[in-house]
Amino acid sequence: MPSSQKWTAADLPALDGRTYVVTGATNGLGLETARALAGAGAQVVLAVRDLERGAALAAELPDGAQARHLDLADLASVRAFADAWGDAPIAGLVANAGVMATPLRRTADGFELQFGTNHLGHFALVNLLLEHVTDRVVVVSSMAHRQGAIDLDDLNWERRSFRTWSAYGQSKLANLLFVSELQRRLDGAGSPVRAIAAHPGYAATNLQFHTERFGADLVMGLLNRVMAQSAEAGAWPTLYGLVADVPGDSFVGPDGFQQSRGHPKLVGRSAAAQDRVMAQALWERSEALTGVTFGLAAGEPARA
Repeated sequence: MPSSQKWTAADLPALDGRTYVVTGATNGLGLETARALAGAGAQVVLAVRDLERGAALAAELPDGAQARHLDLADLASVRAFADAWGDAPIAGLVANAGVMATPLRRTADGFELQFGTNHLGHFALVNLLLEHVTDRVVVVSSMAHRQGAIDLDDLNWERRSFRTWSAYGQSKLANLLFVSELQRRLDGAGSPVRAIAAHPGYAATNLQFHTERFGADLVMGLLNRVMAQSAEAGAWPTLYGLVADVPGDSFVGPDGFQQSRGHPKLVGRSAAAQDRVMAQALWERSEALTGVTFGLAAGEPARA
């Protein structure tokens, strides 16, 4: 088991012959995750909206890296990605892509953009690819899950007065509840696959610059320069979650002050993120919204 004591990407084991899918891999945490995995010998698939940029970045990585189109805000795109996958085993699926603090926007399927992208898109993708996953699913959440609350009657902000940060917090809380319920179902199916959640602390990425409010974006930019750790360091919890011998449903984050920066370790989560009844209810609601169900039948673990 890799030690969490001052663990960095340099501690990744050799990953030759293993395939990893990373969503949102054209910048920030996703790109750094892909770079580190490829540097350890893995074959990396960059699942990206901007295929031209993704292909250019894949060309800069070691042989075997490739880009494939995926728009998590469009379930037709998610299904197309999964349908085109084939039979290749996936050692690790990284649900990294996300949007933060956006104004009220809708996905192609009518979902609130942050909930639709950060949770529902990944919920569908993971379940559609789950039969191919042999080792890990890592879902990137956030410290902002502590400010989140799940409203099962209005997940997509159709009746409530929209609040940007509350919507983001709901989506990140949903990530953690998804991981918990996914692990319960994996255990029930006799699967060896582990579902892990991770958060990057406060990392400098372009995620913060989609508020469409000049003042807010300016403040974010200043905070990034003064307080944030690098995107490279922000990717360490995700990478640790992919390779460390930790239990399913673990949550990995930085070990520094208020989990804002540092080296990866197992961290706690809010009481709301430990609500197993809500986790099951959210799963059932997510199935109804996406039309996608659990990707394994009982007694049919993923293929090695």
